[in-house]
Amino acid sequence: MFPNLFQATTEYWRKLDELELAYQQGKISLEEVDVRVAYLIAELAIERRATFTYFYRICQHWLTTQRRTVISLVILGLLTYIWVLSNLYS
Repeated sequence: MFPNLFQATTEYWRKLDELELAYQQGKISLEEVDVRVAYLIAELAIERRATFTYFYRICQHWLTTQRRTVISLVILGLLTYIWVLSNLYS
């Protein structure tokens, strides 16, 4: 399953807004706000790590299955770069 970092971030900001409103209305103390914010940050960090891990694994899989293509593109890019440089300085 693909982790949805955008949705998690939207949910994080919504919960922060609710927390701010509750604090401004005097329903919760500043200490409680600190505890809940720390918890929300930890929740978002878990989702962020899951997203980055998923992205890393997809890239790793793509690179291992497309190794020849990647090597060919790198060689082609280097040759093009060398050709452009040689034309600029000649």
